[in-house]
Amino acid sequence: MSETPADLKYIETHQWVRVADDGTATVGITDFAQEQLGDIVFVEVPEVGATVNGGEEAAVAESVKSASDVFSPVTGEVLEVNEKLEDEPELVNEDPYGEGWLFRVKLADAGELDGLMDATAYVEHAASEG
Repeated sequence: MSETPADLKYIETHQWVRVADDGTATVGITDFAQEQLGDIVFVEVPEVGATVNGGEEAAVAESVKSASDVFSPVTGEVLEVNEKLEDEPELVNEDPYGEGWLFRVKLADAGELDGLMDATAYVEHAASEG
C-alpha cells in the first residue's frame, strides 16, 4: 500500500489536509491518487484569495493518462499556492505529502475536520478501490 501519513486527514476523493497550529491548512493529493494518475504534467491550482469549499472541486491535475478534479477537504480562503508546480508538476508524483502540496487555506471552520477520515480509515477506503 502507498504511504499514508498518520498526522493528516483525508477525504474519499484522495486528497489530504495538514492543519498547522496557526489554523492554516495545506492541501494535496494522496500517494494513492498520484499513483493512479501516473506522470503528472500540469496542475491548475485555485487563485490566491479565492474561497474553496470542502468537498468541492478546487484544482485540476493532468497526467499523461487523464485530467482529474482535485477536491478541497476543507472550506477556506486560499492564502498560498505551490508556485513550484507551474514548472515542476512532477513534484506531486515525487513527494505528494511534502514538496508536491497544492495550496494552503485559512480554515473557515475547524470543526469541519471532525468529518474527515484518519489515516487508518483512508487506507481501508483506498484498499477497497485499489
